[in-house]
Amino acid sequence: MGAGHREGLTVTLCRDFGEFAGVADEWDALHRRCRTATPFQSHAWLHSWWLSYGHSGRLRVVLARRGGRLIGAAPLMLVHRPMPLLVPMGGVISDFFDVLVDEEESKDALVALERGLDRAARHAVIDLREVRPDASAQLLYERWTGARTRLDDSTCMELPAEPIGTLLQRLPGSRAQRARAKLRKIDALPLRCRSVPARDVPGAVGRLLRLHELQWTGRGVNPEHLRPRFSAHLVRATRRMVRDGDAALTEFLLDGEVVAVNMSLQSGHLTGGYLYGAHPSLRERKVDVATMLMREVAQQAADTGRTVLSLLRGSEQYKHHWEPVPVVNQRLLLARSGLDPLLRLRASQLSARDLAAETVKTRFPAARDWHNRLNALSVGGR
Repeated sequence: MGAGHREGLTVTLCRDFGEFAGVADEWDALHRRCRTATPFQSHAWLHSWWLSYGHSGRLRVVLARRGGRLIGAAPLMLVHRPMPLLVPMGGVISDFFDVLVDEEESKDALVALERGLDRAARHAVIDLREVRPDASAQLLYERWTGARTRLDDSTCMELPAEPIGTLLQRLPGSRAQRARAKLRKIDALPLRCRSVPARDVPGAVGRLLRLHELQWTGRGVNPEHLRPRFSAHLVRATRRMVRDGDAALTEFLLDGEVVAVNMSLQSGHLTGGYLYGAHPSLRERKVDVATMLMREVAQQAADTGRTVLSLLRGSEQYKHHWEPVPVVNQRLLLARSGLDPLLRLRASQLSARDLAAETVKTRFPAARDWHNRLNALSVGGR
């Protein structure tokens, strides 16, 4: 661990997982003081993720303090392929990345984080994925004095955090009428919602993942969602996040049987529906599951005083039904000036990969079908 002092600031690099586990309370306090923080920067999420996905010796968390008080943090890890990179903790199962910055000391926190990252990335490129346009990491990017470049990343869809009745007012008349008809059909069923307390999270997560697998049968489920490490991560992280008010699990019961489970994550000004599972029998009974879940998550967002209801990554067609606003995440590449050629190489690799993916998507749609079939076979073999 190294440290530096300037204007009363202390910057350290945490490489020990036990040390990271020990900063939970002060990390949570900083997370609450950072307006741009998303649920994926909570200590519960990151600590649990590392237990399932982390590799010994790779942890690189920059911590900035003033007088012992944590005012800034950048949760990163080192990877060696395709080149030395510092990348976000949380991996691909996390929809957003950001650094944590104390709102009251943002300028000094950013100065300290810049210095700490410069030292941590002496031989590596910093590759920050899925950065929201309003993220604190964008401020870090603007003040970075070395090599840098910014690329587009995933598209997300967002709505104002309003109850379903207000969201319906955004829709054209005919579409709003159809949505109201779907809601009436849902209300005609003896369907009951139950908020899951922290103590019951393990069982509810198990039911969610079983229903999630059922609903995707034959349609190419994401195989990671069916792996034990993902289940273990969700149980650990969600139990703590539900306890702290950073997550909500809702079960939908029909005739006493759980037919759907929804998980939403929340922090600061944002609520997002992360994952759900629904029994195919709901569709057989003409229940529009997306509308059912939207009403529940929208009410959660409104009740907790959030301002943004995020539909998270992806621009699937069912999301467009609600007239959301597209928001494009960004990928920020940072490096020391002497590593500018390495940064440019990384940017070229990413651009070439994105072009290849778009070409396959538009010109060879059958490839996606084969990908889905292979996923289904993999799950069947499991």
